[in-house]
Amino acid sequence: MFLKPYQGMSIHLRKKNIVSFCHILCVTMSLLLVGGLYVPSAQASVVRIKDIVDYEGIRDNQLVGYGLVVGLNGTGDRLTNTIFTRETLIGMLNRLGVNIRDKAIQLQTHNTAAVMVTATLPPFSHGGSRIDVTVSAVGDAQSLTGGTLIVTPLQAADGEVYAVAQGSLVTNAFTAQGPGASATRNVPTSGHIANGAVVEREVPVLLGASGIIHLALKNSNYTTAVRIAEVINAHMGSNTARVDDPRTVAVNLAGRNVSRALYEIGDLTVAPDTMAKVIVDEAAGTIVIGDNVRISTVAIAQGNLTVQVVSNPEVVQPNALGGGQTAVVPRTQINATTDREHKIGILEDSPSLSSLVTGLNALGVGPRDMISILQAIKADGALQAELEVR
Repeated sequence: MFLKPYQGMSIHLRKKNIVSFCHILCVTMSLLLVGGLYVPSAQASVVRIKDIVDYEGIRDNQLVGYGLVVGLNGTGDRLTNTIFTRETLIGMLNRLGVNIRDKAIQLQTHNTAAVMVTATLPPFSHGGSRIDVTVSAVGDAQSLTGGTLIVTPLQAADGEVYAVAQGSLVTNAFTAQGPGASATRNVPTSGHIANGAVVEREVPVLLGASGIIHLALKNSNYTTAVRIAEVINAHMGSNTARVDDPRTVAVNLAGRNVSRALYEIGDLTVAPDTMAKVIVDEAAGTIVIGDNVRISTVAIAQGNLTVQVVSNPEVVQPNALGGGQTAVVPRTQINATTDREHKIGILEDSPSLSSLVTGLNALGVGPRDMISILQAIKADGALQAELEVR
């Protein structure tokens, strides 16, 4: 095979050389992928400050309410079983001028269901704006599909009403039943109403009222907090930001407009620091290793001993004229095998995550075996990181 000349030089590659090159490439890739571990390219991770912090005072508020869903196709609560649904329905009809208290025992409708309505009130929501709500059945309703939520006040933790919800539900689910089988997709007893609530009361946000705004790190770290303060001071002037604790950075507005200051701070970039941590999920067989994890030189031997017990009972039938009885004779076979190819291996002192993963992959073990290896390395004191097992 010939390639085009490059800078006056002609390169000639024989077929066997190409095969050898491909073989080396495949072996190199396999070292990176064996055991489910992969090393991404080592690049400094730079993120915006607004992506790793929260602004003190800017928060969501949880709302909850209790109401009724009507218009169900016979899949609502059974009023004889769910007393609260019956009492709520009677109270609602009474407020609308329909008095059936004396005939309450005769209520047998299956088209109504008692529900809990939940919503999240975002910060800076003003009166008249709309928010989404989630509706969930409380009683023994089989499905909320096709139902309509009646006016439901939504309260916060202080007991005040901040929004009112009403509208048609969307469940994205169905339930089909037959004489001998039934089929259900998703959860038919929980629904969603897009823009289903109107905000009635605003939550005041006193942002920067004291002249100082606090940035709360989503992942507390002294190094990251100091880097954020240094970047802000370099952009907005010295002594503008200070580190109060590993989660809080205080910014002195010094008469600046709050919104303008948050805009400038949010778009500044910083390289966050990460703790040396290894997270292991034994149930899923998942291993996550942080970039700063290091390991001291250690020798590892992973033994694979498999014991297989096979039981094949046989029925012994006596001769027809022998006068014996039919008996079951147990026959058990035990096989023990060991993988002799896996010998003791040495993990060298790793200066980087790439060399650590390459060394672990070189052992040729799967993720679940690697979990026990990491736990043993941590117990030996050779793993210079925190090991979190979930």
